[in-house]
Amino acid sequence: MLTVSDAPIDAPALLKAFERSARGAGAIVTFSGLVRPSASRGAVETLYLQAHPEMTVSGIEVAMTETRERWPVSELCVIHRTGEMKPGDTIVFVAAASAHRRQALEAADFLMDYLKTRAVFWKREDTESGPQWIEPRAEDYEDATRWETATKK
Repeated sequence: MLTVSDAPIDAPALLKAFERSARGAGAIVTFSGLVRPSASRGAVETLYLQAHPEMTVSGIEVAMTETRERWPVSELCVIHRTGEMKPGDTIVFVAAASAHRRQALEAADFLMDYLKTRAVFWKREDTESGPQWIEPRAEDYEDATRWETATKK
């Protein structure tokens, strides 16, 4: 399942639905990313995410296909929000199901690294100091490089 939209994300409801769809899996790993209340420039008032519908979705689909090639996952889910959000709102929900925990953990981590560094999103934080467009951090790129040399299943 893949959705990119401005609809609020209900992570507990998504987890319940994912558990039903992944019956028979030995492990389910989820990640929920939230709007942080503060940034380097002060308190966050809003976070605004913009996506290019076709480019963003097709890129995530490719990442999900690569995830399935790397790990024997039985089920994947990526829900990403766009539009204006407030601190505490859920930005992203990622879930991976597999027979074993390590495979599910790595699959979810791989997808999050893709979303942080390569997915086509434009992010703007509005803080008390004014608006600022956000780029991935150096640490995000460092995290993602480990997949370049990681072996596939």
